[in-house]
Amino acid sequence: MKKKTLYQVTNARIFFGVLACAALCVDSFDNTAHAATAVAAAPAPMLVRQGNRLSVPAGSPLRDRLLVATVGQQTSPHEVSLPATVEANPANTVNILPPLTGKLLELKVRLGDTVKRGQVLATMSSPDLAQAVSDAQKARDALDLAQRALVRARGVNEAGSNAAKDVEAAQSSVAQQGAELRRSEARLRSLGADGTVGNGSNGGSNAPSGQVLKIVAPMAGTVTALNAAAGANLNDANAALMTVSNLDAVWVTVNVPESVVGSVAPGQNAVVTLAAYPGRSFSGKVGFVSAVLDADTRRARARIVFANPEGLFKPNMYATAVLGVPQAAQAQVPASALLMNNDSVSVFVEAEPWTFVRRMVELGREDGDSVRIRSGLAAGERVVVRGGVLLND
Repeated sequence: MKKKTLYQVTNARIFFGVLACAALCVDSFDNTAHAATAVAAAPAPMLVRQGNRLSVPAGSPLRDRLLVATVGQQTSPHEVSLPATVEANPANTVNILPPLTGKLLELKVRLGDTVKRGQVLATMSSPDLAQAVSDAQKARDALDLAQRALVRARGVNEAGSNAAKDVEAAQSSVAQQGAELRRSEARLRSLGADGTVGNGSNGGSNAPSGQVLKIVAPMAGTVTALNAAAGANLNDANAALMTVSNLDAVWVTVNVPESVVGSVAPGQNAVVTLAAYPGRSFSGKVGFVSAVLDADTRRARARIVFANPEGLFKPNMYATAVLGVPQAAQAQVPASALLMNNDSVSVFVEAEPWTFVRRMVELGREDGDSVRIRSGLAAGERVVVRGGVLLND
């Protein structure tokens, strides 16, 4: 066998060595290319935390999901919506009481009727009325007799047949009988009657003459309550027979909770709505605020006076009153900016562009979709108002 020369062996080794180096170079180039591609394809971080600061770097998808807005300031009164009821003004309301015990003979009015001052509302019979009339008639007769006796005493005294003391006694009797007549007539007037009551006529009732009493309206108004029917025995002189209210002006009584009562005062503006008239509102002013709270409801009563020429306000109607409670100037943010963390509330404040810091705040009153901030924020600062929960996580 013929042996290879040294030259031939060396060339072969060189050739294979070059091939191996080329393969290594290609493999190294592929690895470098893959690494560069991997570095280029790595996404930017969504959020970078630096102590208490959260930064949203450029290219982060959070930038499209966050909305930052400037904190506003609210100085207008806070509107509080409270339940209310329409009531008749007690100063224009009279409970009609029977002046005497007796029997109700006839009712001249019905519930809801409008009456005039002096109009007859009902008639009743009472033995006490006959006694009062009799007392007045006796006093009138006794006074007449005493006056005639005084005339005779003066005549006799002028003739010199009696002493001056007899004239003085007759004068005293006239004075006493006159006082008794005035008392008995005042008694009749307080009952709404006079000495001619009855007078042989019983008004069509079965009551004896002189025992029929007419109950008249003390003022013009509307019969808002009726508590007895014809034929009823009126044995309690303190029980109201009916109620007459003048509804030309009414009260809307608002139940003010204890937390708000300190901000409600007479003269404050109020807007009232009634379920009976959808779409309508009535503006008025608070006229009175109760000095005490109801022990059961822990609410005070505030009253708003309304003129009622058309009769739209009817007693016992339900109403809603909106009161403007004065407030100091406060920062205001949308409710969407608030983040609840257990018992605390926080917002994300922009310290630098796209860099945020969490800050605790104390909430004030709500105004629709916005919330007033008592402390922790100032007007003019910028906060995250949408997407803050993404930073919270």
